[in-house]
Amino acid sequence: MTEAATTSNWAGPLAGVRVLDFTRVLAGPAASLALADLGAEVIKIEPPGTGDETRTFPPMREGESHYYLAVNRGKKSIVVDLKSSEGIALVKDLAAKCDILVENYRPGVMDRLGLGWEVMHAINPRLIYCAISGYGQTGPLKDRPSFDIVLQAMSGALSMNGERDGLPTKLGIPLGDLVGGINGPIGIISALYERERTGKGRYIDVSLMDGLMGMLGYIAQLAFFTGSDPQRVGSQHPNLVPYGIFPARDGSIVIACLTPGFWSRICASIERPELTGDARYDTLEKRRDAREEVNAIVSAFTETRTVDELVAIFTTHQVPHAPILGVTEALSQPQAREREMVVEVEHAALGTIPIVNRSIRFDEPQPLPTAPPVLGQDTASILEDVLGLSAERIDELRRAGVVA
Repeated sequence: MTEAATTSNWAGPLAGVRVLDFTRVLAGPAASLALADLGAEVIKIEPPGTGDETRTFPPMREGESHYYLAVNRGKKSIVVDLKSSEGIALVKDLAAKCDILVENYRPGVMDRLGLGWEVMHAINPRLIYCAISGYGQTGPLKDRPSFDIVLQAMSGALSMNGERDGLPTKLGIPLGDLVGGINGPIGIISALYERERTGKGRYIDVSLMDGLMGMLGYIAQLAFFTGSDPQRVGSQHPNLVPYGIFPARDGSIVIACLTPGFWSRICASIERPELTGDARYDTLEKRRDAREEVNAIVSAFTETRTVDELVAIFTTHQVPHAPILGVTEALSQPQAREREMVVEVEHAALGTIPIVNRSIRFDEPQPLPTAPPVLGQDTASILEDVLGLSAERIDELRRAGVVA
């Protein structure tokens, strides 16, 4: 880390904003993670015993789960028994002192706990309440359980992923869940801005399926135009050629011809400059219709060179390209190192560990994010600092099993 980054006292643009976080697993924690990355104080409510379910997901190290560590940096953990009336009273008191509440239970669960929007809004009219769920708070599917692969299937995204003649393949990144970490914070930050003018909080209904459908983008518009489902094309593009993965002598490489200007650069790079003016391939539509021929021409060149040689050639000709990196290589490449995308933090149980850093940067550096908390790590300090409870009262609540 740079000297400035390690000594900065600026938490981020959401410094001073407090979040009451009832989320667990992935979709909700990804949303509260984004808020923590932006400088908000995130108080994660966890149940007694195991806490967030992902704390038990293997592989583990010293009792800590890789999964939990991945999406809970920069947060505080407080253990509260929401099955007890005293526990419910405690989190209501916390809500009165928070700006934002985020939850990702199934619709109706928070209402049954006595922590729904109407109750919490009455307690704190300025509270911004974000409910993240698989299908949203309305509609015939709202009560169904949903997981990433289910959402990919229901949104149409899964149908588009995979090779032309094979079965659909789910996205390697769990985008069906992670879309909650994108749309949730967008809605929350927008509501924070509105609250500056109105002084009032807002209820936000984030549907993960809606989010994935919104990401269909030009694929959806293509379906509207043609009246047919776009077909799977593997790593290729439905309309742009050459675009996809091409063989190399020692592996493979990605090439992307996004605009007409790149076609001439590709022709020069594969030592076939005469193809630039070839009437068979001189438009996007012609190259699309001659997909197999064009891909064969490009492959005939790439398969005779190594990946490193191709990277050098395409870099010289300014052709959009990339070697296909594994995760460990991607995280350790010079670009990632220069951008400090991996940092080391001190974890209460594991000692010094690497974590992925924030992905949004500002003109003023932020300090390192804190390590994901062990279960209940901040219970006493939150009760004391936020609610002003005495040590004696905290001990009473511990002995009663209300907090841990």
